[in-house]
Amino acid sequence: MSLSTLAEELIEEGLRIRRHPLVVFRDGPSGRRAGLAGGPDVWEVIGGVVGGDVPAEALIDRAVELFGLTPRQVGAAFDYHADFNTEIDDEIAANLATADEAEATWRRRQDLLAR
Repeated sequence: MSLSTLAEELIEEGLRIRRHPLVVFRDGPSGRRAGLAGGPDVWEVIGGVVGGDVPAEALIDRAVELFGLTPRQVGAAFDYHADFNTEIDDEIAANLATADEAEATWRRRQDLLAR
């Protein structure tokens, strides 16, 4: 990575952190991603509670219960998602695709072992 590319990335992350102080950025297999300070990645929180059968008014309480976070941390994840929804939605979709691929591989293996 060039020095100018790194500087742009750090400036962008710094601006996001300033707007969302409970969010940090960390490296991982899928690259840099937003996470909660002292907690899971933002996509994990959002993906864990959005789109299920939990009523909208109970989502924050459900995430607090599920992840052992404070309501403030969960609110920070929702706030970050509100500002960068495409980024977080793409990370959720990538995780689901990886899980689907892993399950398909497991099923093929089980079929082979059953022969």
